[in-house]
Amino acid sequence: MTRGFFNVPKAVNEPVKNYAPNSPETEELLATYKEMFNSNIDVPMHINGKEIRTDNTKNITPPHDHQHVVGQYHTAEKKHVVEAISTALSARQAWSSVSWMERASIFLKAAELLAGPYRAKMNAATMIAQSKNVHQAEIDAACEMIDFFRFNVQYMTDIFKDQPASAPGIWNRVEYRPLEGFVYAITPFNFTSIAANLPAAAALMGNVVVWKPSDHQAYSAQVIVDLFKEAGLPDGVINVVYGDPVMISDTVLNSPDFSGLHFTGSTFVFKELWKKIGENIHNYKTYPRIVGETGGKDFIWAHNSANPLQVATAITRGAFEFQGQKCSAASRAYIPTSIWFEVQKHLKAQTSELKMGSPEDPSNFVNAVIHENSFDKIAKYIDAAKADDDAEVIIGGNYDKSKGYFIEPTVILAKTPTYATMTTELFGPVITIYIYDDEKIDESLALVDQSTEYALTGAIFSTDRYIVEKASKALENAAGNFYINDKPTGAVVGQQPFGGARASGTNDKAGSAQNLLRWTSVRLIKETFVTPQDYKYPFLG
Repeated sequence: MTRGFFNVPKAVNEPVKNYAPNSPETEELLATYKEMFNSNIDVPMHINGKEIRTDNTKNITPPHDHQHVVGQYHTAEKKHVVEAISTALSARQAWSSVSWMERASIFLKAAELLAGPYRAKMNAATMIAQSKNVHQAEIDAACEMIDFFRFNVQYMTDIFKDQPASAPGIWNRVEYRPLEGFVYAITPFNFTSIAANLPAAAALMGNVVVWKPSDHQAYSAQVIVDLFKEAGLPDGVINVVYGDPVMISDTVLNSPDFSGLHFTGSTFVFKELWKKIGENIHNYKTYPRIVGETGGKDFIWAHNSANPLQVATAITRGAFEFQGQKCSAASRAYIPTSIWFEVQKHLKAQTSELKMGSPEDPSNFVNAVIHENSFDKIAKYIDAAKADDDAEVIIGGNYDKSKGYFIEPTVILAKTPTYATMTTELFGPVITIYIYDDEKIDESLALVDQSTEYALTGAIFSTDRYIVEKASKALENAAGNFYINDKPTGAVVGQQPFGGARASGTNDKAGSAQNLLRWTSVRLIKETFVTPQDYKYPFLG
């Protein structure tokens, strides 16, 4: 029973550790990495708190050392998915009825556990199976996940405080109920924090979840499951299945109790899921909520007033951190002729210093792309650019998958603004640059806005405030996260809510109250203290 109006701890962003050479956090992390890299993990599915193992397993191999097996994960048959749905629905009554303070406490505890004893393990798992360097793992798997848990609790209470006015003699109040049914969470390989947040955000608001992590993120997903369990999440609230995505999704979307999709992944897959939901709409008990963050072809646009070194640095960081495998990664740039020479000079100097190799060496800026299919796709586009008259590879362009799926940071110069790599999402360490005439500002901005189907992130560089305003207006619909004089990546929970529109998603802004509102169903309660007994209104005389 609630016996007070409670204030949750004020959410603050988790400080990012520096991992300087020989620092305690570096030594702990690398020791944990080495131990986990040389061990063998068996990752089961999790249904109703039970570990489910099958005869069908797949190996977990580090992208930077793909012949080395660090474990295996178990994949589902249809019966396991059906059981996960049934289990979630059985858990719903108790979970949806528990006080919001108890739900908040679980995720606040998860944040503190991750900030302390789970930090090295979560980061190491992400480094091993997703090939993130020390810094990229820290800002994602540790800090951003912690921030999601802390800020979501604060956002939940902010939502609850939003109440209607009451006229004299009545009391209006709003309940923020969980959805009636279960939520299906599909998460990607590239961000461990997203993998945790998509099921957790729905669960925090009282929903039960069937969660399908990416097969290439199973290692860190297991650490997330362990974290949730130690934090006190009850059995059956979040159920985890791996395996054939089509079979799992078809089974889930055929359930009459399906009430919501929380998705991060490719644009094509999201559209196919939306289509299936539409085809099944007459079978559902309620209209499902559909929330998705999908692809991007994120841009950097520079004006001739921009600082060339700042532009080059934004390209290097924005395009090549985590091998360009961020939905927000810069993958196309528009640079005016007058500053291109200086930008190119700085860009070549910076990329020449970038080291590439295993995440175990903290000095490596670039690691491996996630799997062979990704490697082959990117290599194909690089080879085409080398051969095409309309493009030129001016930096990088080499690749090698003999030990790991390594692709050099690559810069392509496009001679036409709609060249394939200017418009196609590659999801790798490749950026394509188009040089425009200084005076053709309007034309270049139109190209930025209209060249692709996406609208996730983008950045403009200028020291001329008239140009900043002009570009901001021209690109109003080109990016859900719009950056001025900064790279188009690195959104921080509580500071830059993340999401885009067009083919980039539903723009429901992860890391904000807007996202949590999608996992609630509002009930308005009006109580009248003195109930009328005469049906007649004054106008009747």
